[in-house]
Amino acid sequence: MARGDNDEDRLVQPEGEAAPNPVWFKPIMIGLMLIGLVWIIVFYLSGQAFPIPDIGPWNLAIGFGIAFVGFLMTTRWR
Repeated sequence: MARGDNDEDRLVQPEGEAAPNPVWFKPIMIGLMLIGLVWIIVFYLSGQAFPIPDIGPWNLAIGFGIAFVGFLMTTRWR
């Protein structure tokens, strides 16, 4: 007695826009946001001498840029 539905038909994986994110996506996203935040905090607490001493206030741009990439990743998270 054959059934009309096939097990393979039920195991269809979504592709393209509907596909779930890879396992590494969420840790990288959260990690980038935290690294950017830590970069900015270190810059302020060190008296504007670290993380890269020679570029001064551009450390803020680097910290915000790293965090911004993490926030951009949230738009692609499923």
